[in-house]
Amino acid sequence: MSIQAMATDAAPASEPLVRFSHVQKSYDGQSLVVKDLNLDIARGEFLTLLGPSGSGKTTSLMMLAGFEAPTNGRITLQGREITALPPYKRGIGMVFQNYALFPHMTVSDNVAYPLRARKMPETEIAQRVTAALDMVKLGPFGARMPAQLSGGQQQRVALARALVFEPELILLDEPLGALDKQLRERMQYELKQIHERLGVTMVYVTHDQEEALTMSDRIAVFDQGRIQQLAPPEELYESPANAFVAGFIGENNTLEGEVVGSAQRTVTVRLAPDILVTATAIDPLAVGDRAVLCLRPERISLAPEVADNVFTLQVERQVYLGEATRVVFSLGGQELIAKGDPMKVPVSIARDASVKVGWRTADCRAFRKE
Repeated sequence: MSIQAMATDAAPASEPLVRFSHVQKSYDGQSLVVKDLNLDIARGEFLTLLGPSGSGKTTSLMMLAGFEAPTNGRITLQGREITALPPYKRGIGMVFQNYALFPHMTVSDNVAYPLRARKMPETEIAQRVTAALDMVKLGPFGARMPAQLSGGQQQRVALARALVFEPELILLDEPLGALDKQLRERMQYELKQIHERLGVTMVYVTHDQEEALTMSDRIAVFDQGRIQQLAPPEELYESPANAFVAGFIGENNTLEGEVVGSAQRTVTVRLAPDILVTATAIDPLAVGDRAVLCLRPERISLAPEVADNVFTLQVERQVYLGEATRVVFSLGGQELIAKGDPMKVPVSIARDASVKVGWRTADCRAFRKE
């Protein structure tokens, strides 16, 4: 089977390709790095494990790869338990941040390595290597050494090596972290194109939320060893399940106050003696509870026509970002950032100017303060 044929030959199945069942991981026998992980990964999806350092995302990937053993729980691949199976018997492709290429081998030999390890005929190896290098747009580079390639080219070689033996699952551990911003963005696009063309399942680890939003079918947001929310990018951004997800995905205003009124799914929160904000309650909240309000900067209007919360605030500073202008205010002693199209932000706004700002109750989400 050729690499290009993978997308059409992969048989659909209702059973998930990968299943984590009550998986835990402890390195010291006391504290858990991963706590009761239950996760199904569908065939053909691009799933990103996203979170800060120490959140458990990389450890989860390493357990799936076989480089770490779970303390408790089961991992299955295509319905077969692989919890105790060594990495080389799992048939999983792996791409690392540091490329992990053999410096003494040519590009072609690096890509051929997993095929020779499987003792395939040399004629088939040559065909597969050519197809894999063409897939990542490095066909003419087979005779070069890794040191003669740029960082982005080396990463493509690592991807070709992971694709060449036609696994159903490829794991990528922060593969673009060492690249500059422009190259990283181009590689994101190319990776997603390859994924869509082949239909191969990809599990991608990153701490970069923009990267996750750009590439993923679904994102699992990790914190303190648990998945805080598992959802498509748009749902994560527009409907975060808790304050951590709201703060980690995209830019976010976080305001704290006391609940002074409650009606159905709407609450009124006092930020300061004379400042009341209405918000949509995501957690159950009662009068007297402490609440955290989450509000996206782009949801704040500097010329509110339809808004439930309207205030006249003093500009503290304005920052031009090219694609947007960020205007910073103080609301009840807490920082409030509005972000909008530079063409629509009044150029007359200056430090200490008074500006009317507003937003809808539906755009402001209220969570219980932990």
